Formats: sequence, C-alpha cells, structure tokens
Amino acid sequence: MAQVSPTRHLLRGKDLADLRYSEPLGVDDMAAAAGLSRAHFSRAFRKEFGVSPHVYLLTRRLERAAALLRNTDRTIAEICFDVGLTSVGSFTTSFKRMFDATPAQYRAQHPPAGARAMVPSCVVRAYGRPQHRTFREDNGAGPE
Repeated sequence: MAQVSPTRHLLRGKDLADLRYSEPLGVDDMAAAAGLSRAHFSRAFRKEFGVSPHVYLLTRRLERAAALLRNTDRTIAEICFDVGLTSVGSFTTSFKRMFDATPAQYRAQHPPAGARAMVPSCVVRAYGRPQHRTFREDNGAGPE
C-alpha cells in the first residue's frame, strides 16, 4: 500500500483556508481537515510552508479585503465581515500591519478604475448629447 505524504495532509488544511476563508474558520477546522491534532498540524504547517496556519488564513483574508477595497464601494465593516473576520478593530490593526495603511487610507490610495479612466472630452460630449429622434432613424424606416 502506498504511503501518503505528510504534505498532502497539510495541503488539505491549506486548501480549506483558501476555499472557505470567508466562513468562520479557524486552525482547529484546518487541522481537522488534515486529520491531525491542532498542535501537530500547526508545527508541521509552519515547518512546511514557513508561516503558522493562523497567519496563512489571516493573510488570505487580508489579501481578499484589499482587493474588495480596491474594486468595490462596500463599507469597510461589510468587507471585514465578508472576508470572515468578526472585529472591525482587529481587522484595521491587522490590515495596517500588513499594508502600512488603514483600510480607509488604502482605499484612498487605490481609487476605483472608473476614476482613473481617461476618456477624451469629445467622446464624453458625443455620448452625452440628447438623442434627437424626429427622423425615425431608430426604427430603420426611411421618410415616406
């Protein structure tokens, strides 16, 4: 019978964090997915991937929060809860530690793409003009 690599067990826990970071998930859940005790899982995870399972899960959540801050107009509290965190204060502290900016500062540094788009003024005027429909050009019928 083939021996299963210990790394495969750890990957189950890591995959769980990647897939379900937005749910109330903890190291105990990751260890259970790997079929290991919490202590053994934490030691093996750190040895294999270089970070603790808690830090790995928190990093996934903060990366997703950063993407949501850049690309949506949801409130910071909504984003905090959407990524699986339960305290806005802890979210702000962890976010600042990772990105050197609070979530509000980070959002201000990365305005939405629509604010950065450069559209020539002639295009804006052409599309902004009211449509004149007295010549029946919208139904394809010509003058009678």
